[in-house]
Amino acid sequence: MEFREIAKGVSIPILGLGTWGMGGRETPDKARDSDTVTAIRMAVELGLTHIDTAEYYGAGHAEELVGEAIDGMDREKLFITSKVWHNHLHRDDLLRSMKASLKRLGTDYVDLYLIHWPNPDVHLKETMEALEECLREGHTRFIGVSNFSAQLMEAAQRNLRETKLVANQVQYSLLDQKPRMELLPTCRKMGVSLIAYRPLERGAILQTPNPVMDEIAKTHGKTRVQVALNWLISQENVFTIPKSTNPIHIMEFMGALGWRLTPEEWSRLAEAYR
Repeated sequence: MEFREIAKGVSIPILGLGTWGMGGRETPDKARDSDTVTAIRMAVELGLTHIDTAEYYGAGHAEELVGEAIDGMDREKLFITSKVWHNHLHRDDLLRSMKASLKRLGTDYVDLYLIHWPNPDVHLKETMEALEECLREGHTRFIGVSNFSAQLMEAAQRNLRETKLVANQVQYSLLDQKPRMELLPTCRKMGVSLIAYRPLERGAILQTPNPVMDEIAKTHGKTRVQVALNWLISQENVFTIPKSTNPIHIMEFMGALGWRLTPEEWSRLAEAYR
C-alpha cells in the first residue's frame, strides 16, 4: 500500500474504498449484506484501510455494514470517513447525525467527518462551529467538506476558529477534470487534500474507446481501471476512493499502486479525455 499525508503527521492509504450503493442507495437494501461485509473485510486485509461512507448511503445501512465488517479489527489501523447530509447542518441536527453515525459504525470516533453537500439555507458559521464541537468532544479526529467549490471551501475555513479543514471530497476523474481548473490549485494553496470520488465514472472509463488509454495501458501491462486510478494518485495531495463489492475488481484496484505514469503519459491522458 502507498500512503500520503492527509494531516500533519498522519498518513493514510492514497487508495481507499467507497461505499456508495453498499446496503442500498436512498433506502436500505439488505439483499447482499453478507457479500458486502466480506468484500469490505477483504479490502481491509489487502490494505484498503481508508474507508469512506455516509449517513445518507442506504439511509445509514452502509455505515452499519462497515461497522459489522470492522468489528474486532484494530481500530487504530483504520481511517474511517463519514459525512453529514445537507439537511442536517444546523448545530443540533449535526450533533445528532454525528452520534447516530458512530452508533451505526460501532466506534467511538470517526477519523474524518465531512459536510456531504453545502446548504445555502443554513449559515456556514453555525455548521462549522458544530463541526469544531465534534472535534472537541472527540467524535472525530479531523473535519472537512465535500462537493464544495473553491470559494465555498475558503469561506468554510474562514468560519473555523480552532482547526483547519483537511479534505474536500469531490467528483474527479479523467472524464470529469473540472477540479483541475480551480479547486485543486486552491486545495494545494490551503493545504487541503482532494479526495476523488467516482474515479471510474461508474464504469464509463471502460466503455469509452480511447487509443491513448489503450496504448499506455499496454505499455505498463495494466488495465484501463488501473491507469485511470493511477492518473489520479499521481497528482500531489490527491486520494481516491473507488467502490466495488466484487473481489476481482477490488484486486484490480490494487494494481494501480506501486508505479507511476510518466509526466508525458499523464498529460496525454488528460488531453485525450478532456
